[in-house]
Amino acid sequence: MTDRCTLAFKALSDETRQKILHFLRDGPLSVGEIVKRTSLAQPTVSHHLNLLKQAGILLTERRGKRIYYSLCCGLETLECCSTIFKLLGVNLSAAKRSRRAR
Repeated sequence: MTDRCTLAFKALSDETRQKILHFLRDGPLSVGEIVKRTSLAQPTVSHHLNLLKQAGILLTERRGKRIYYSLCCGLETLECCSTIFKLLGVNLSAAKRSRRAR
């Protein structure tokens, strides 16, 4: 059985997923908004988002017909990755505060 931290490291090892995390630093985005920021097709972006979600790095929120993705940094299991997130420019404590504010 793979633990959450191992899944997170596998998910973070891909450059495309790292770029997606950069886009999500400032707040939730839909698949369409992420597609517009990349040269990737919608199914490819959805695949990467699904892997990040399975690893516990992203949360989803349905707003009407759209699903928005945001960073999920409140899980203790992701603390093992805090140094990696800092290298990617993602501030875990800021993400926790913005998540609590909702």
